[in-house]
Order: sequence, then structure tokens, then C-alpha cells
Amino acid sequence: MKGYNVAVVGATGAVGNEMVATLAQRKFPVKKLTLLASARSIGKTLTYMGEEVPIDELKEDSFKDIDIGLFSPGGAVSQKFAPIAVANGCVVIDNTSAFRMDPDIPLVVPEVNEHAIKLYKNKGIIANPNCSTIQMVVVLKPLHDAARIKRVVVSTYQAVSGTGKKAIYELEQQVLSIYNNKPIEKKVYPWQIAFNCLPHIDSFLEDGYAKEEMKMVDETKKIMEDDTIRVTATTVRVPVFYGHSESVNVEFEKDLSPDQARKMLKKAPGVKVVDDPAKNKYPLAIDAAGKDDTFVGRIRRDESIPHGLNMWIVADNIRKGAALNAVQIAEVLAARYL
Repeated sequence: MKGYNVAVVGATGAVGNEMVATLAQRKFPVKKLTLLASARSIGKTLTYMGEEVPIDELKEDSFKDIDIGLFSPGGAVSQKFAPIAVANGCVVIDNTSAFRMDPDIPLVVPEVNEHAIKLYKNKGIIANPNCSTIQMVVVLKPLHDAARIKRVVVSTYQAVSGTGKKAIYELEQQVLSIYNNKPIEKKVYPWQIAFNCLPHIDSFLEDGYAKEEMKMVDETKKIMEDDTIRVTATTVRVPVFYGHSESVNVEFEKDLSPDQARKMLKKAPGVKVVDDPAKNKYPLAIDAAGKDDTFVGRIRRDESIPHGLNMWIVADNIRKGAALNAVQIAEVLAARYL
């Protein structure tokens, strides 16, 4: 496979750091790596393949000779610079919410709808889904193919790393302050996150739902390519550093037993079944951290409806929920389309 000039935009953020690490770990065919961030990061470096790569300032002329751009800045930055990158011949894989619901831009989880990657030719952009959506649809897709999903009710328990490095630091400092009997500081979240749960991710809409919840509703339908699936979500921020956990209730059109679901999921790409409650074996955020797989367990019947299952899904939100998924898309691009 030929080498590609790759740019990571937002390289100094939590996801940007992980994108650089993932490119190296998966031995993506990088000919030249360009790391881009705001002017504040000039003078910093990141280690890639044993070498220190300098951070360059993100500018309009940053994309000359760049083949693939992995974007993870703020949404407004992507909206401005992604089209500029495309105009320079770069294919953009964007991790923000800026382009996800654009009907002409594919929203891709390779294990679920890899075929949609070819639609990048429409606008030169591929959207990376929301982290909590990614791990859910990886598990739901094989079950949907087998028994057709009617409705999904999901409650998420999302790590602070989903908000970025400042949120990780805030949780660390609040824990230290509490243990040392000092006042806590709240800068990232409106309330104390240490030893607490906040039913508030992103801003609230007029109907009372949070944007994060509606992302899961809308993105699930687009990725699964089925607008008939009904989805409702409650998203909660919890005092965990890495790893989103989800309680997922699924109603199917026809019966699917827990054993049948386990057998299907054991064969599903990117999924690992951990399901032996009698031995206290079930997915945990601390076990998922740093791992590529999406973990599923506690698979059991919902006795309140004719064809329902409950399950517990966990994945590293920075890894599979962002960086790995983007690099997997890039791998398909490189192997089949570029």
C-alpha cells in the first residue's frame, strides 16, 4: 500500500493525541504526518513512531499535499477548515458534530456501514459519529439484521474524557480537594462531578432533551439506515475518566433469545461478549479503557414486552468512540478508494 500524507487537526486534544497513537499502533501507511492546532500550541511536540513531531499552527494553507485529514477540533473550526482542506484535495474524516446529519455526507462506523464510505466523493468529507452512538450501533447491527429492531431505550453513563482534557483535570482536582478538605472548583461542568452524576451532556433543547441525547436518536437511524427505528435516550456524565457505559433496552419485531444474541455477538466484528453474572463477569469501564473492542454483557430478556432484551455496553470513548473509528475509516479509504 502506498504512503499517505496525513494531517491530524486538533492534535493536542485528548482525541487528537489518541489519533496519533492509533495511527502508529495500527501501522497506518503514513508518508508524512502533520500535526495542527491553534497558535497556543506552537513549540509543542507529540511522539510518533519514536520521533518528536512539532505542532504547526492551523491555517488556510495547511493542507497543501495532504491526502487525509483527521479532524478533532471544535465544531466551528471543522466547519471553517474542512471545506478548505477538501478544496486542496484532502479527504476529511471529521470527529465533530458539524457534518454528521448532512444528507450528502456519510456517517460511518466501519463494522456497521462500511459501504457508505464511498459516498465521501459527494463533498470530500466523512463524519465520525458521536462516541456513545458508535458503541451502541456496533452491538445493535447484527441483532437488527436478525430480528429487526422496533425501539431502543438507552441510558448512558459517560466518562469525563468525553469533554476533553480540561474535564479530566477537573475531576482529578475535585477528588484531591475533597480528600484534602479544600473548596472545589467548577469550571468545566456547572456542578461538582467528583462523586456525582450529572444528567446533562451538551446543551438542553426546548423540549427538555439534551443535544447529546438527540445525537444518539438521529445518528442511530442514519448509521443503521432505518428511519423506522424508534430511539429515546438519557445521557449522564459520571466521575469516570475513560469508558462510556450504556444500559440498552431493545424491542424487536420477532423473538430473539439471550443465547441467540450472545452467539451472534460473539461473531460480530469489534464486539467482545463478557456475560457470566454468576461469576461477576460483565463489562466494566476500567477493563474497556485502552481497548479497541466494544464490550457487551448482562444480556437478558425484558419480561415486560413480547420481544425485548436488556444489555450493558461499554467501550473506551476516546479509542473506539473517536480515534480508532476515524483511523478505521482511513484504512478503508486507503485500501479501496484513494
